[in-house]
Amino acid sequence: MGDPLSDVVQLLRPRSVFANVISGKGAWAVRYADYGLPGFCIVLEGSALLTVDGHAAITLGAGDFVLLPTTPPFTLSGFAPAPPVFIDPDLVPGGRGELRHGEQDGPADMRSLGGAFLFDTKQAGLLASLLPAVVHVRGSQRLMQLVQMVGEEYDAQQPGSDYLLSRLVEMLLVEAMRWTSVVDAPPGLLRGLGDERVAKALTRLHADIAHPWTVAALAEAAALSRSTFFERFSRAVGVAPMEYLLAWRMEIAKDLLRQGDMTVAEVAERVGYGSTSTFSVAFSRCVGQPPSRYASDR
Repeated sequence: MGDPLSDVVQLLRPRSVFANVISGKGAWAVRYADYGLPGFCIVLEGSALLTVDGHAAITLGAGDFVLLPTTPPFTLSGFAPAPPVFIDPDLVPGGRGELRHGEQDGPADMRSLGGAFLFDTKQAGLLASLLPAVVHVRGSQRLMQLVQMVGEEYDAQQPGSDYLLSRLVEMLLVEAMRWTSVVDAPPGLLRGLGDERVAKALTRLHADIAHPWTVAALAEAAALSRSTFFERFSRAVGVAPMEYLLAWRMEIAKDLLRQGDMTVAEVAERVGYGSTSTFSVAFSRCVGQPPSRYASDR
């Protein structure tokens, strides 16, 4: 059987991560510009206030984990008013040691590890389609352990670090998705997996995307009538079953074409098309260019 959540994370192919320890004491505030890529923060000690543009402020405490799938502008601060220090995240590389804000002497009021994920793919936007704009997890020991391991591995830069970091990031993303409330998630895969009946159909579909699926066959897998399944799937996932299947087939096809190890005909067969011309028409309609050109532009 397929595991849709694992399929998505593997398709994203997290490549690496960069991170810094961020701390503050007294009256302090730091304002980050829009970044666009997935960012994270876990509070190691103390507490702070996080204000993401367009969302209510969140009080963060030790052990809290935050994932921002697209990292819009945000402010991290202490609880006393202070003019913010403006930072462009594109100009702050990881591994610079501890970035201290506010009073420089004495123990910090808050220490956190913050950074961003880097993906070896153009499909990082998939993450934003799965998760709410702000994922806030309180007190997950597993997430704290994973982030601490990321920080240690990033600082050490020993042989094999790239491989270990990519695996740790995969685990981080899966764990964050597991903690995301189905109610908070936008219509999409996570919400669909939160519906037991819809999840059965999604699992069958992901296990064999080349199968000639029909709504009736997926409804049978979900043990629902065709009309009930269609409505329930569409509400949870945000698109109709066949539209989801087409979109997922195209995501897999794009990934295979970028890797360059298969011909267009082989990719077509891999994602369920008996005819290369039929696949090319569907791909061009969905992606905006023929598969051969897409492969050559990788």
